[in-house]
Amino acid sequence: MLTVPEARKLLEAIGEDNLDQFQRRAFDYTAKFAKIDAKLAKNLVKDLVGKLELEEEEAVQIVNCMPESIEELRVFLAGGRKIVETQKLEAILAFLNQHRKKE
Repeated sequence: MLTVPEARKLLEAIGEDNLDQFQRRAFDYTAKFAKIDAKLAKNLVKDLVGKLELEEEEAVQIVNCMPESIEELRVFLAGGRKIVETQKLEAILAFLNQHRKKE
């Protein structure tokens, strides 16, 4: 599994001039929607899985979108199959806020 920033890094390694039309579309998407750099994204996924006990799929989606509220975060974790305590959601948001890009 790759985050959007990791996909962007892989496409950049190919070189913009060497991309086919589908890779170009993917590159444009990743350039527009990557919210952090690839190294940080990989580390965040690792920490969300290891320290905050999320599934890798959940962690990747959270890092891709970098939600800013508990309501946004619930979208990625609820999925109808489990209930996540508010304390855990707040801990995840606090963790993300520490690493969020300052704009």
